[in-house]
Formats: sequence, C-alpha cells, structure tokens
Amino acid sequence: MKIEAIAVDIDGTITDDTRKICISAIESLRAAEDKGIPTIIVTGNVVNYAYAAEVLIGCSGGLVAENGGMIFKEGYNDNAVEILVNREYIENADKHLKEKLGDEYAKNASHDNNYRATEIVFYKTIKKEMIEDALKDYEHVDELEIYDSGFALHVTDKRVNKGSSLRRLCEQNGINMENVMAIGDSENDEEFLKEAGVKIAVGNADDSLKKISTYVCENNFGDGVAEAITKFALEE
Repeated sequence: MKIEAIAVDIDGTITDDTRKICISAIESLRAAEDKGIPTIIVTGNVVNYAYAAEVLIGCSGGLVAENGGMIFKEGYNDNAVEILVNREYIENADKHLKEKLGDEYAKNASHDNNYRATEIVFYKTIKKEMIEDALKDYEHVDELEIYDSGFALHVTDKRVNKGSSLRRLCEQNGINMENVMAIGDSENDEEFLKEAGVKIAVGNADDSLKKISTYVCENNFGDGVAEAITKFALEE
C-alpha cells in the first residue's frame, strides 16, 4: 500500500511521558515529508500549540486540534480555522461546571482553557466521576463526552472526534483514508486510528489501542513513530 499521508498524535506519541519531543520522530516525519508524504497533526491540544508543532517539525498536511473540535490547513477554508462543534453546548457546560464544582473547578481546570474554543479540560488531579456527577443535571449532557487523553480529562461534543474531523480534512483535500497511516497512544486516539487504512500503536500505547491496530511498535513514544514510518512509508 502506498501511504498518502501520516496522521500522528502529539502527547505520548511523538513526545515522551515528560512531553519532550523525540528527535527520532522529527527526523522520520521530515524524511516522509521529503518523500512527498504530508503529516497531519491530530491532537487534543489547543490549535495554536498544534500549529506551532506543525511548523517547527515541518509538517504540511494540516491539523486536527482539541480532539476534533477544529481543523486547519494552509490554503484550506480561506486559511481560517474550521470549528466543527456546537460551541453553545460547551460554553454552557463550562458555566454549569463552574457553578457545580466551585473551588474544585478553579483548582483542577487546565490553565489553557482560556485558549480553547471547543472543549473544557481538567488536569487529572480531579476524578472523572466528579465531573460526570456535576454534569448529570446539565440539559445537554447527552451531547457531551469525557475523554481521558492520558494527560488530562477533556469534556467534548460527542458528535465530533479526532476520527470524524480527520476524515473531513482528508476528504476536503483529496486524500483517501485507506491510504492514511495513523499513529497514536491513548484511548482518545481510537477514533482516528479506526478511520485510517494503516493503524499504528506505539509501544507505550493503551492496550485498547493495540487491540485495534494493524501494527504495534516495539519501541515507545517517538522511537515507535520512527519505527512505523520507516517500515510503512520510507522503505520501498
């Protein structure tokens, strides 16, 4: 199979567990780009963080940010970020959680929520069950989902995810999903791996991700990314 594009997560995939980016991952992604295979960043991070990573690494395929809440690519959508969620549900859920959680919200909410447009994020210093309990009487609770990215808890619009948004970005840019290699490490990567023709779990990935993968890397983090890219995209 000829790989048309590589879709890759950031935290725990191209970075290690301290969030330091692995040089081997950068080198392999750049080698793929040099071969004409674009990389798409697919992440739960905010769009400006994802865009900075894309530029610094040298990726050209665009990005999916905030767990699918928004997509962006140079030259696509008049160079504007495309938001794919109902922001009213999220904004009202944020107000509801502030009221219900009180001091627990202030202590545990991510410092980058001020920059997020499509989800609410909490550090894992708070239990997922506490957030679920606080949302029980929210009128649009059935439209929400809580993802554990391994690094944080994300309250999102359940109608979009990394997979649905990756498919939209690829289809809008003429990329066949069957020819996409997707690489991830955690439960919130399952949707975008399922959409791809080649599904890769790095060595440190959750067991649930390994079960659905085409290939499980022997190496962890960015070294696993380099292993997979070499095996599926760079070798003739």
